[in-house]
Amino acid sequence: MEGRLTFLGTGTSMGVPTLGCNCGVCTSTDPRDRRLRPSVLLRWTEPGEDPDLPPFPQKETERMGHGESEGGGRERVVVIDTGPDFREQALRSRLTHVDAVFYTHPHADHILGLDDLRPLSFVSYRQGGPLPLYAAPQTASVLERVFDYTFAAEATYPTRARVHIQPLGDRTRIGGAEFICVPVKHGEMDISGFRFGDMAYLTDVSAIPESSFALLEGLETLVLPALRHKPHPSHATVKQAVDWAERIGARQTWLTHIAHELGHEETNRMLPSGVALAYDGLEVTVAL
Repeated sequence: MEGRLTFLGTGTSMGVPTLGCNCGVCTSTDPRDRRLRPSVLLRWTEPGEDPDLPPFPQKETERMGHGESEGGGRERVVVIDTGPDFREQALRSRLTHVDAVFYTHPHADHILGLDDLRPLSFVSYRQGGPLPLYAAPQTASVLERVFDYTFAAEATYPTRARVHIQPLGDRTRIGGAEFICVPVKHGEMDISGFRFGDMAYLTDVSAIPESSFALLEGLETLVLPALRHKPHPSHATVKQAVDWAERIGARQTWLTHIAHELGHEETNRMLPSGVALAYDGLEVTVAL
């Protein structure tokens, strides 16, 4: 199967432009220097009939260059992280449904858009059940606490999101695609990256354990974080990301989680071949 990964946001927790800043990147007129909080969206068409899935919308068929397969394929949609900008990102991507959400970790810039899943979760619920949210125990605990009015056993808010937290296993299958959890470090925190097909998405990473490099072999496309040039205790620098990219050896590496210290054009000119800054709205092909 072929899918399309869309970068919904490529910025940091504060976004770019950053509030109160008048630096060259924050005041740039290049739209690629405007970065919402980090998140990605994966779409693909699963072959065959499935009455529990919505039909592939025609407008999305035309935009993505895909149509319904002869077997009546349906669109599958997975989101990784729902940050504070998720509503704007979903509108821009014309989302009409989501099949699952995966969470990398419980920081605000990755979870605070969960409530914006409400209308999409209603679609899922009408078609047979709550929208599954895959999260590691620490992330699940934070989600349940922050969104108590959604998850508490006594919750009665009538239009609360129809979602259900599922344990994040080593491997999870959604609509014929397999999502492999890639453990990484974010400072002292253990968080999750994800591999799907010939692509992997890692964000907010300061170190990659040796055992995780084996999960990143044979990639065509790799997404790594590159906050800035100056070292940070819980985020990779550009040099760290480039070194990891060279070791992993994917054909193309896209850098995300980019702070306002990095201008798009200026930074790309200094990067090696096969490595480049991603930008909001960028779409890349993935073989699932």
